[in-house]
Amino acid sequence: MKYVVFVPDGCADDPVPELGGRTPLEAARMPRLAALAARGEVGRAAVIPPGLPPGSDVGNMAILGFDPARYHTGRAPIEAAAMGVELGPDEVAFRCNLVTLDDGDPPTMVDFAAGHPTDEQAHAIVAALDAALGAGRDGVRFHAGVEYRHLCVVPREWADAACTPPHDLTGRAAVPPAGPAAAQLCALMEASREVVRDAARAVGCPATQIWLWGQGVKPALPSFARTYGVSAAMSSAVDLVRGLGVLTGVEVVDVPGATAGFDNDYRAQADACVRSLRERDLFLVHVEATDEAGHQGLADVKVEALERWDRDVIGPVVDALEAAGEPYRVLLLPDHATPCAIRTHTADPVPYLLFDSLAEGPGGAYTEAATAGCEPVPAHGLMARLVAGRA
Repeated sequence: MKYVVFVPDGCADDPVPELGGRTPLEAARMPRLAALAARGEVGRAAVIPPGLPPGSDVGNMAILGFDPARYHTGRAPIEAAAMGVELGPDEVAFRCNLVTLDDGDPPTMVDFAAGHPTDEQAHAIVAALDAALGAGRDGVRFHAGVEYRHLCVVPREWADAACTPPHDLTGRAAVPPAGPAAAQLCALMEASREVVRDAARAVGCPATQIWLWGQGVKPALPSFARTYGVSAAMSSAVDLVRGLGVLTGVEVVDVPGATAGFDNDYRAQADACVRSLRERDLFLVHVEATDEAGHQGLADVKVEALERWDRDVIGPVVDALEAAGEPYRVLLLPDHATPCAIRTHTADPVPYLLFDSLAEGPGGAYTEAATAGCEPVPAHGLMARLVAGRA
């Protein structure tokens, strides 16, 4: 038996006026997904446990089959694992966005992604930050990641603060950190302004400062193979998801052309999935584009991304498994909803699909409305159902 997990990040949504009152899932033409749903089981999954932030760190941990209420310690330490950044017992990692704020009082969060700089642009800015404000001085160091997503490691006592994700502030007044460690964090963010603006101007990037959030200490996650008894690999262009692979022993496959943007090479990820399944039992495909479209309020782009999922990932992977005569099971669900109207994540339950090539399910439609009447199930329990079957 082979197992495939499809994660179209943030694809769940609310009805969108420009789509005639339909959600992107309802508007997208996805015949391959519809065929699986007609023979499988569809329902609703609670990917975000009560009290936890509705982020990809929490949602993808649940999809991998680990209860975030038990194992989640923060977003940034998961990204640190993907980047090979070791955290000491006296250190805490913060996600460090390059952002664009205006000059208002208070300033407005113009762009939580600072215009999506290239890695080359961003790395030059982070290098300037580390030289001026980090490099271990006062226990602070900066580590370059991808585009606008970077990491700042600070003393553990700086963790005691309430930090607002920058994508929750788009078009709104920036809300600085609060709590016992707020003074240190705000001072570092304030000090970053001059450094970031000078370095960003030199490389043609609109970033104006850093934004610190998503802090946490290194988590202790169990081995996926020991927990579920199957060998697994994954493909994602997002450090957050890749870090969960590192922490659980799931092999992270580097796929040329896989990106966190709209230019992602879906077919390359599908091909990597098919190749991996020749030797491994399970493969997880994660694509960020649907989430990015939601953050930018681009419903039509979200529809296009979903249609590419259907045409370039679901179809080719299922066709290859059928051609090989392999019995297989599929789990498909997003890690959270990212409605285009509000441009940020919500903790609302999301539709899930379980499909078994050897068993007919009750069938249904994979949309938000079609599953609205279903009682939500804990998402972290779906992995066990996938590998064990519905029996």
